Amino acid sequence: MKLGRLNHIGVATPSIAESVAYYREVMGATSITEPFDLPDQGVKVCFVDTPGHGGTDGTQIELIEPLGPDSTLAGFLAKNPAGGQHHLCYEVADIAEARAWFEGLGKRILGPTRIGAHGTPIFFLHPKDMMGQLTEIMETPKADAHWSN
Repeated sequence: MKLGRLNHIGVATPSIAESVAYYREVMGATSITEPFDLPDQGVKVCFVDTPGHGGTDGTQIELIEPLGPDSTLAGFLAKNPAGGQHHLCYEVADIAEARAWFEGLGKRILGPTRIGAHGTPIFFLHPKDMMGQLTEIMETPKADAHWSN
């Protein structure tokens, strides 16, 4: 398995609307997707695009807000009421190969492989096995590395 591109940094927030205002007004972001619900994961999501070198797309910021009190994100926000960094997401060429690699290393995978916000297969690795960082592994999208609504 080979480390792929850092696709996005997940940032938990109690309010996507307030976070979008922050990224526009304080950070100068100009490209932000419309929020959308991922009911299977219990979250509302939107992406803030950052510029890359030579006009390419940079790493995205994924803003995630719980859809309700039963969302797994609600526990994170109970401990971090203002929100904060939730996870890092790396791309891989083959999600099944990556899953087998991490399992072979004895890393704990949280739940089944499922479809994530970019429309590609993902899984999460337990923070205690990943230097304290919740880590998302995502199969590289075939056409475009960024969600488009």
